[in-house]
Amino acid sequence: MEKRMKPGQRVIVALRKMIASGELTDGARIAEIATAERLGVSRMPVRTALRTLEQEGLVVRLGARGYAARGPTATQIDGAIEVRGVLEGLAARIVASKPLAPGLTRQLDACLKIGDALFEKGHLEEGDLERFYSYNLAFHDLLVTGSANQAIAIALSRNNHLPFASAAALALDWDDLSSEYHHLLAAHRQHHAVTAAILAGQADEAEHLMRDHARASVGSRSIFERFGVELQMPSPAPDPS
Repeated sequence: MEKRMKPGQRVIVALRKMIASGELTDGARIAEIATAERLGVSRMPVRTALRTLEQEGLVVRLGARGYAARGPTATQIDGAIEVRGVLEGLAARIVASKPLAPGLTRQLDACLKIGDALFEKGHLEEGDLERFYSYNLAFHDLLVTGSANQAIAIALSRNNHLPFASAAALALDWDDLSSEYHHLLAAHRQHHAVTAAILAGQADEAEHLMRDHARASVGSRSIFERFGVELQMPSPAPDPS
């Protein structure tokens, strides 16, 4: 169930944050060597990250000159997140509408316990980004797989090529761990709320919560303020404990 971060994932998250915040403006060239030195990594993770971000529509290749940032618009971000919410909400509805297989119940429980362990210490530490990335993807994948609807998986795969559309497209401010802790904890509590609705067979509630969740997990509100895109939850999810 666990998915490890790709080698360039930290660089990917850092560059997403720079593009989303406007630190890297639309059209700004991203030099491999300078970026590697700035982030304290070799050139290979930067090269890997730029290829991934090109697939997400956040950078554009300049031929032999490397890559340039491709700042998304508010409409692009809002539309991509809305579509993900609809698709994952539908997956949650389908799962909640039928008897859960014992295996899926156990997998959801095990997945949530990973998240519980991540946040129980009350702060974020080195390596927690990788742990949240793995845990978050596992939760989302369980719902899509549990729906047994291949069309949802295919549609999500296509939508993931749009800016900040994927559950993996985290844009976090790793210079403000305190704020990120509360942001990611809120997303984790939403996982609990969605699971509780599914286990109770509340299809409408599960769908509604999952659609809201799409706007809570991609990144901190402060990073996206300049777009005017509402990413925070409409109301705080309760503490499952």
